[in-house]
Amino acid sequence: MTTPTPPSAFPDVEALVVDILEADSALSTALVAVEPPANFDGTTAAVLVNRRGGAWIGELHVDQPLIELEVYGPTKQAAHVLANSARRALLAAAGNRYGTNLITEVEEQDGPRWLPDYLYSAANRYVGVLKVFLDVH
Repeated sequence: MTTPTPPSAFPDVEALVVDILEADSALSTALVAVEPPANFDGTTAAVLVNRRGGAWIGELHVDQPLIELEVYGPTKQAAHVLANSARRALLAAAGNRYGTNLITEVEEQDGPRWLPDYLYSAANRYVGVLKVFLDVH
């Protein structure tokens, strides 16, 4: 039996997660993006979305990306509240179809945890990693 090859282009999971988070009213006052703007200093409400690996399961046609959420706030408490809101919104995406793709499961791998940011010295940052199970068709 041969293993089906992955699609010629994977869905942009980072953009998909950004869309999911931006649609959540609890995150409406935060910047949600894959990259911070040029003037970002880590002290404003923001959720940065990054794919940090994962695996393609060919026979199931499933992409399993690890999605890192870097969450910033003006205070440690504000960052914590925002991190929990982002986590909740992504966990709630399980069972929903986005275009031709279906998120069948979202599983927390790590976090959210307080993590000092060495790039932005004044930042209040929490980081979490969630595994997204995405049926790709």
